[in-house]
Amino acid sequence: MVNNVNLSFEEMWEKIIACDCKYDGLFFTAVKTTKIYCRPSCRSKKPKKMNVEFYHDMREVEKAGYRPCKRCQPEVEQSPHIALVRSTITFLVNHYKQKLTLKDIADQVGLSPFYLERLFKQETLETPRTYLEKIRIDKAAYLLKCTTLTNLEICYEVGFQSPSNFYKVFRSIKNCSPSEYRKELQHEMD
Repeated sequence: MVNNVNLSFEEMWEKIIACDCKYDGLFFTAVKTTKIYCRPSCRSKKPKKMNVEFYHDMREVEKAGYRPCKRCQPEVEQSPHIALVRSTITFLVNHYKQKLTLKDIADQVGLSPFYLERLFKQETLETPRTYLEKIRIDKAAYLLKCTTLTNLEICYEVGFQSPSNFYKVFRSIKNCSPSEYRKELQHEMD
């Protein structure tokens, strides 16, 4: 198993539970008991957590003895531009803490900013900026759940440049403030 997109086991597990198609191609879910691997967005019945392994390369997962799911067909490319979008997503996941402009992102994948934004939106229905913000908020939610860092520390840890922007984006995505989110998590655990 490899983790080249800076996602922990728990984060990848959350992505498959949510059937998050944004991570398709970045990793594969392999189920030890069935010897089948799937995309994160697969709608098949979810396996037990203890039976799951994650791989980031299709060759590795197949070399480990897994076969592709017939439902989600992870071995089939979905679009001719998907490799560029996956490269962009990999870059965003690996560099979400950095201050990034659309030009910075486009330079990394060798496209013009305008073309990258159009292509990215066509494939994901989001702009690279919106996608980056969602990655940051997912990381922030994970840190709120698993650490005792303050909201301000988390804000800077996940790459936001200003607390007001962090709170605004967090509220728009999670429908609550970071403090409310943490309280809700604590309430659920009690």
